[in-house]
Amino acid sequence: MTLSPFKTPQQNNDVQGRTDMAMRPRRLRSSENMRRLVRENHLHTDDFIYPIFVDEALSEPVEVSSMPGVFRQSEQSLSVLLKQVEAAKVPAVMLFGVSNHKDHEGTDSFKKGGLMDRMVKRAKDTCPELVVMADACFCEYTDHGHCGPLDHIHNDVDNDRTIENIAKQAIIAAEAGADVIAPSGMMDGQIEAIRTALDQTGNQRTAIMAYAAKYASGFYGPFRDAAGCSLGQGAGPKNRKSYQMDAANSDEAIREVALDIDQGADMVMVKPGLPYLDILYRVKQTFGMPTFAYNVSGEYCMIKAAARNGWLDENIAMMEMLLAFKRAGADGIITYAALDAAKILREQND
Repeated sequence: MTLSPFKTPQQNNDVQGRTDMAMRPRRLRSSENMRRLVRENHLHTDDFIYPIFVDEALSEPVEVSSMPGVFRQSEQSLSVLLKQVEAAKVPAVMLFGVSNHKDHEGTDSFKKGGLMDRMVKRAKDTCPELVVMADACFCEYTDHGHCGPLDHIHNDVDNDRTIENIAKQAIIAAEAGADVIAPSGMMDGQIEAIRTALDQTGNQRTAIMAYAAKYASGFYGPFRDAAGCSLGQGAGPKNRKSYQMDAANSDEAIREVALDIDQGADMVMVKPGLPYLDILYRVKQTFGMPTFAYNVSGEYCMIKAAARNGWLDENIAMMEMLLAFKRAGADGIITYAALDAAKILREQND
């Protein structure tokens, strides 16, 4: 008679005089080395992309009040931070400009000598081997905080004018040295507009990371503080729900990702990460593309705030959260915790 793994030792003993269960999963959890031996997913510094805010109005770094440990960098201090990222063996950064020259269309971001141009050039000049990703959007550069110029007739963002401008922005970033353009506005047709513009200007080698499934989320608040892109009073819609995705939808995310891949995306992203692990899993399983998760500001700050109140162990919770993205299928993670996580991994391996 075969022993049942679901019976207690006493029940099995009654059947065959044995006190052993057929299956004891705890055998493979008996020590740290045993757990390491059978571990299914691992974090590496290779998995991380570090987001950086560059504020042209600053002369030195200033901590973001709502994001402990995250600083707006000056253009000069950017070089110092990039060398720290490189030393930590984090392979990539994503640059966000904090503009002091805002207007209705965000024109500073698509002109030579503007902040986008300057910060990307500085990054590549400082660390030529670092992968530099340029966030391509307009919320940091417009005076109303939306992700493109407004159509005042419909009180919404003008999709087609936005993608026309984002093509110009992509060319500026690519010619400044950006390795990757990462458009985050969720405008229809933005990937095709960028790919066409890059190819026509001799920038075929520049890759595109599509914010393919970006949700209208309550987890972005600290980012908007850091990037200076909170919505203005009375200009345009009161939120971004007419262009970012509805949190209730998952099939729509698959359609959005498929569109971006068809239009020329080299990599795709799900944002936010933690509340959308199901989407991340579906995207990776469906398309098999290089797939990234954005560990957004609200997720990062939840752990920081809870740790400061003594409610949890910050390092343990942070690493568990990052590992969840890998387990769900992420090939990489954009995270403000990249340098802290790299330090923990280095200490674990010493």
